[in-house]
Amino acid sequence: MTGYGDRGDAAGLLTIGAFARACRLSPKALRLYDDLGLLPPAHVDPLNGYRRYAPAQLERARLVAWLRRLGMPLARIREVCALPPDAAATAVATYWARVEADTAARRDLAVFLVDQLSRRDSTMTTTPTPVTLRAAALTDGGLVRTANQDAAYAGRRLLAVADGYGPVGSRAAATALAELTALETREPAPAELCDALEEAAHRANRAVRQLGAEGAAEAGCTLTALLHAGARSALLHIGDSRCYVLRDGGPVRLTHDHSPVQSLIDEGRLTPEEAPGHPRYGLLSRALDGGEGFAPDLQLLDVRPGERYLLCTDGLHTVLPSATLQEVLTAAPGPEQAVSELVTRAREAGAPDNIGCVVADTVAADA
Repeated sequence: MTGYGDRGDAAGLLTIGAFARACRLSPKALRLYDDLGLLPPAHVDPLNGYRRYAPAQLERARLVAWLRRLGMPLARIREVCALPPDAAATAVATYWARVEADTAARRDLAVFLVDQLSRRDSTMTTTPTPVTLRAAALTDGGLVRTANQDAAYAGRRLLAVADGYGPVGSRAAATALAELTALETREPAPAELCDALEEAAHRANRAVRQLGAEGAAEAGCTLTALLHAGARSALLHIGDSRCYVLRDGGPVRLTHDHSPVQSLIDEGRLTPEEAPGHPRYGLLSRALDGGEGFAPDLQLLDVRPGERYLLCTDGLHTVLPSATLQEVLTAAPGPEQAVSELVTRAREAGAPDNIGCVVADTVAADA
């Protein structure tokens, strides 16, 4: 019987086992990278399919192993490996800067969650401090769009933004918020906030469905809304508008975009910086569109005095980075000044889309 042995053949090629040991990658990983075209073997036996690798491939294989240890997605690794050394170094530095920024954002979210859970535990022995909202809302058409399809509302109990789309997008956004503003005349108990807000959102969804029944070609909008009572707020969200809270630093993003591009980011196949250039950018995977499968995200927040909340459409958060949001929200003396400055900054950044935002401060009820 004739064979090549464990080390390789006469041409100096290494078996997959020997190559795996040399580059610190498993044979299973090497097969995957071959399938993806990331690290194809130098030779594949046409009869038995055995893979063999050239010693010269070790440098690329070790680079792949190191990049995987960094947590870099495979699609990004393929791009880095195709670059000359200087450009590859720049790409790795850019990737790691993004990782550090994402880690900082997750750290802020972890601090927020720890604080939320601690409050839930403390309410078993103490009475939480009731707060009231002092809020302001502002919309702007931006510098490119011919119509403003964003809507924003800031009331005594309710905060909301909606971003309409389609021929009657402005009517869809306005209709959705009109259904929610009826909550201002009610006084649900803190334990009933989520149910009250969800019921109002379903009424809004049915109202948007009626727009379609009246002959509109397309009617829909995003919706992010916060309903407050006592020391708690219910947060409802669908689409790619967002809610942030400025608390002990931040801002902390409390919502998750419902979009195909966000799914690609979650899977590590796309970076946040690459997202605006993606052909499916701006498309939604979930929205308030009158459909039977209307499924918003819903959560209950414990609120304390001294916090500042921002609800905004994508016309704001896609052009202003988190650092700018933090700067404006920290410096503005009140909600009115904050929304005005945010819109000004968005226009200075080009404002390619409509802008809608609400800023609210939480104040002790007896203040």
